[in-house]
Amino acid sequence: MSSLTDAIEAYTGLSPVAFFTILCLMFGVYKLVCGIFFIPDDFNSLRSSYIEQLRHSSSSSSPSVPISEPVQLGDVTEEQLRAYDGSDPSKPLLMAIKSQIYDVSRSRMFYGPGGPYSLFAGRDASRALALLSFEPKDLTGNTEGLSSSELDTLQDWEDKFVEKYVKVGRIISGAKVDDNVNGDDAEGNLEQFKEEPTAPKQD
Repeated sequence: MSSLTDAIEAYTGLSPVAFFTILCLMFGVYKLVCGIFFIPDDFNSLRSSYIEQLRHSSSSSSPSVPISEPVQLGDVTEEQLRAYDGSDPSKPLLMAIKSQIYDVSRSRMFYGPGGPYSLFAGRDASRALALLSFEPKDLTGNTEGLSSSELDTLQDWEDKFVEKYVKVGRIISGAKVDDNVNGDDAEGNLEQFKEEPTAPKQD
């Protein structure tokens, strides 16, 4: 015992009584701190419940919309894409980047009506995303004049969308739609012409 007290005095410079008093105080402070910041076993379930309540309260102003599996839309014009801005709950919530259309219905709280990014829905918001802009004039797919850093920002957005959302179509110009229709009609007319019998020659 004397060797222990001698060692305490040699290494700490304190008397054994002072050393053990300080040790007890430190243990008491430790228990007090643990009592204040004690994390219960069901902390994760309580946290999940709290987050769920926040979600319900934040979306109470808008009706709950069931999320359906993404459906391929195909080629549409910018005007046709506007119909998928979330205003019609029966339609998927869509958004385009660099003419590629993605189903963002799973993130309706962000892109749906009342969400912080709702103005991007139903549009190709490439320029706005590249510029990190909420200006109406930037809600376009036109990326002309963007700097390399802005194009890199846009690429980052696209990479995130490719990873998180399902691509369901692409934007094409109205002229291309007309060309396709005219082309199909022309091809049909051509086939019909081939099938028609040739009139006999008159002598």
